[in-house]
Amino acid sequence: MDANLKHNIAFARLSEIEPAEIAAHMSDPRVAEHMPLLTFAWDDAAVRKFVAQKEECWNRDGLGHWAILSDGRYVGWGGFQKEGDEWDFGLVLRPDAFGLGTRISRKALEYAIADERIPFVTFLLPPSRKNLGALKRIGAKFLGEIEYDGARFLKFQLETA
Repeated sequence: MDANLKHNIAFARLSEIEPAEIAAHMSDPRVAEHMPLLTFAWDDAAVRKFVAQKEECWNRDGLGHWAILSDGRYVGWGGFQKEGDEWDFGLVLRPDAFGLGTRISRKALEYAIADERIPFVTFLLPPSRKNLGALKRIGAKFLGEIEYDGARFLKFQLETA
């Protein structure tokens, strides 16, 4: 996918995506490379459980993770998940859509800026991620390293209010 071309980015619910498409996406070793919590095989049952968990976030918090579409084609998932008192932003793209990350993030962060419940957004990135320039460019501040579910992450925060 050429990231220099204009792409119509849209957000949909994960429940609208064929489970086999999500399973194929999450089974790609290039995706797993930067996901230390991805320690299981993605089959139909795993996708159903994942989508149900993400839908529960929407029901509980009124916001959650979306399926991300580029020109109507599923390219990944991401969005916001409430972790305690913080809203964490995550983005997991198919390898052929990695170049769309900044554009998708910008569109998603517009939601956070417009939502008065979200004074800031956090980002948890595995230490394997070395290119952090995009976070610096948008003004995210490094808070330090944390442990989450037994894995180390670099934690950043972006003020949205």
